[in-house]
Amino acid sequence: MKRILVVDDSRTSREMIAFVLQDAGYQVVTAVDGADAVAKIETDEFDLVVTDIIMPDMEGIELIRRLRGRYRTTPIFAVSGGGKIGPETYLEVAQACGATKAFTKPLDFDRLLACVEETLA
Repeated sequence: MKRILVVDDSRTSREMIAFVLQDAGYQVVTAVDGADAVAKIETDEFDLVVTDIIMPDMEGIELIRRLRGRYRTTPIFAVSGGGKIGPETYLEVAQACGATKAFTKPLDFDRLLACVEETLA
């Protein structure tokens, strides 16, 4: 069973993404921010990471950079709902740092799931 780490400081977003992925048959572990994600990645293996960008303690961009430095082939999906400069700018930066795919919030869960299935096939 493929394992996915979902990282989002919004409990609602984190639980919704996890629910959709679990319902599709994936094993999901969640983290509340980048620092929490790093701790989980150091003790476990994941086939995919889905991360929000704007979070406290360690933002998604820093998480992506750390992952790319250490786990070069792990697919990373970046998710953003905006912030001061809008989600598109954050997601462009995320992809420049190594995110495999980028999604704006509110999420299109059908598109997200299709991309997960394609990536992990």
